[in-house]
Amino acid sequence: MKLAKAKPLKGEYRRIIGIDPGLANTGWGVLDDVDSTIKYIDHGIIVTKADTPRADRLFFILQCIRNLIKKYKPHEAAIETLYFGRNVSSAIPVAEARGVISAAIAEKGIFLHEFTPNAIKQGVVGSSTADKKQVQQMVCFILGLDKIPTPDHAADALGAAICAVNIKIP
Repeated sequence: MKLAKAKPLKGEYRRIIGIDPGLANTGWGVLDDVDSTIKYIDHGIIVTKADTPRADRLFFILQCIRNLIKKYKPHEAAIETLYFGRNVSSAIPVAEARGVISAAIAEKGIFLHEFTPNAIKQGVVGSSTADKKQVQQMVCFILGLDKIPTPDHAADALGAAICAVNIKIP
């Protein structure tokens, strides 16, 4: 079994895809680290319908992540770790989505950064107690966007990618 390592940098930039996993909504965002300057590329969301069988929803997420990897050719990926909160049973579908996303990333040998929600808040806003709106506003500011990326899952994914910029893989 081969472990995923960061690919050598192509030229002088790193492309990072950030992902906020979810069964109903999976946010994604792509950015480049060009000589320690962050350049926004794109963002969006993968939506699955609640009345679709879970296995089909997970397979759709897998296919979409594979397509995003093929389109954007990231060198690295960043994903939010699972937060259980009070209802563990609602975390199970998110964990399953996170599993297929991680598998798609590993399949291509892409290094995966994993960040807790609090680490993303700390990395983007400077406070682990920041609220969702503060994170969205700082993502907008850091990336030099005209408006806050929507939906919020996509902004969270961009936040994870921003955190990965600050970590250099040897």
